[in-house]
Amino acid sequence: MNIKTLLAAITVGSASLLAPFVAQAADKKVVVAYQTDALPSSVAIANGEFAKATGYEIDFRKFNSGAEIFAAIASGDVQVGYVGSSPFAAATSRGLEVKAFYLSSISGIDEALVVRNGSGISSLDDLKGKKVAAAPVSTDHYQLLALIKSLGLTEKDVQVFAIPQPEIVASYNRGDIDGGFVWDPALTELKKNGKVLVTSKDVADKGAPTFSAWVAASKFADEDPAFLKSFASVINKYYASFAADKKAWDADSENAKLLARALGGTPEQQAAALKNLTLLTPEVQASEAWLGGGEKSGAAKILKDTAAFLKDQGKVTEVLPSYAAFVTPDAVVNASN
Repeated sequence: MNIKTLLAAITVGSASLLAPFVAQAADKKVVVAYQTDALPSSVAIANGEFAKATGYEIDFRKFNSGAEIFAAIASGDVQVGYVGSSPFAAATSRGLEVKAFYLSSISGIDEALVVRNGSGISSLDDLKGKKVAAAPVSTDHYQLLALIKSLGLTEKDVQVFAIPQPEIVASYNRGDIDGGFVWDPALTELKKNGKVLVTSKDVADKGAPTFSAWVAASKFADEDPAFLKSFASVINKYYASFAADKKAWDADSENAKLLARALGGTPEQQAAALKNLTLLTPEVQASEAWLGGGEKSGAAKILKDTAAFLKDQGKVTEVLPSYAAFVTPDAVVNASN
């Protein structure tokens, strides 16, 4: 065998040995869906840290609502997504197998019903006969319907339009609707010509709590728990930074600039929106009050109660006996270790 033949053989042999590893690296791809909510962890979307920490090639795709994200998960186009508890309850009630592995936030003042100046609405008593909107099957839509019910009113008394947030902003600015239950950046836009009538926390206190969460298709979660652990670790890092160093998240910070780049709006708007969040520590998330506890899980209970309300409203046809299978504390617990 001459030297050229030997080198050729070595090259072919090396390529054969490397082929499985190259194929494995190429297979490590995941599509992650996110929305425009201001979250400390969204900085890791902008700077690439999620991809670096997980070792995956991540295709981040922006969606307008949780309902759209669940449709994409059902089709197999998305493996991981950021969603609200109402579309979560609806999707699982219809048979979609997903697991919440990290709670991003819970009912707070980051979502609210804003009423337009000149609409004639100064209190909740003035909602009868008015036109209000929320994104379809969103937590805001759920809470808006729950609020109306708590007032002894129906959708015949208050006209409720289920339309995407960009359309809500446009309709509001034209004067076609009197108010919208929204999150940022729509929340900031509506407040420019209106006032907050009630917040998500207010409605939660009336008996309709909600949460937002990162969920994964169950098959993906079962096959690659290491990805979820690494993903959760990154979120933990940014949430801890936000809790410990407010200066690093003000309007002039690099973090605020990165959020604006990833989510839209200005650094000032992103910094202001962050202050409205109600976040949970990993320890609290893993407790029975939220993701832990199996059948006693607080998150599972919220999903079931939400599904029951949606069934009463004719939005879903079935309420499952339990929603415990759709929440897991494993990623949060392991990320903390």
